[in-house]
Amino acid sequence: MTIDSHVHFWNYDAVRDSWITDEMKILKQNFLPDQLSLHFKDYNVDGCVAVQADQQEAETLFLCQLSKEHDFIKAVVGWIDLRQDDIDKRLQYFSQFPVIKGWRHIVQAEPDGFLQQEKFQRGIQALSNYNYTYDLLLYHTQLKQALEFVQRFPQQKFVIDHCAKPGIKNKEIDDWKMYMKEMAAMPNVYCKLSGLITETNWNKWAATDFYPYLDAVFDLFGTDRLMFGSDWPVMLLSGNYRQWKNLVEKYMQDFSATDKEKIFSLNAIRFYNL
Repeated sequence: MTIDSHVHFWNYDAVRDSWITDEMKILKQNFLPDQLSLHFKDYNVDGCVAVQADQQEAETLFLCQLSKEHDFIKAVVGWIDLRQDDIDKRLQYFSQFPVIKGWRHIVQAEPDGFLQQEKFQRGIQALSNYNYTYDLLLYHTQLKQALEFVQRFPQQKFVIDHCAKPGIKNKEIDDWKMYMKEMAAMPNVYCKLSGLITETNWNKWAATDFYPYLDAVFDLFGTDRLMFGSDWPVMLLSGNYRQWKNLVEKYMQDFSATDKEKIFSLNAIRFYNL
């Protein structure tokens, strides 16, 4: 079995999706489950986790509706304003949708200090009442503040999206690795093997460009807290589904069958309680 732990869906809207710049024009179109299902059939993927790409509650409801129409969407990581005063009431409302397993905020676009906001941390604290996970989307330059943040919640299940977007393009690794080591020291923190091909020169990379970073996260997190993800369709900026899945499979070619199963399905199943 293979579970893709990180995909997105959207009906493209130029105003709402203004983060998609002209150099990303390949993303200026609809990306919906019917398109992804073709890749899943070709590359033997059995299911996925649909992750928010827009910061509105309507986004969460949109993904929930898609999951009703397509049974290969096994979980939703939605968006909710964790800073709102009635956060527990809103979480209670969304608890009626069992497909919602966790939440995410686009922290990479926020100023320094966002994670330290008292209201945001109060929202994070409320997640445990519903056994919700939390996806950390950030750049490697934000890891120091993220580390301080995560240390406040030792019982909360966190997963670092896209290996914290290391500076692969410029071969930056030392500071990233130092902070990822501290992150990995906390047993409640997982990491996704996703989104890396867009952190280097688009469409001009070699598989070996990623190996030092893969070596690091496999060494730090082991095979029990890493999970395969594609970051489709954002990955199309720099490659395609086949390339990334094959790259991870080739990297793991000498791993045991048990470890491969953990990375490609079991860890995501356990983390998101699928």
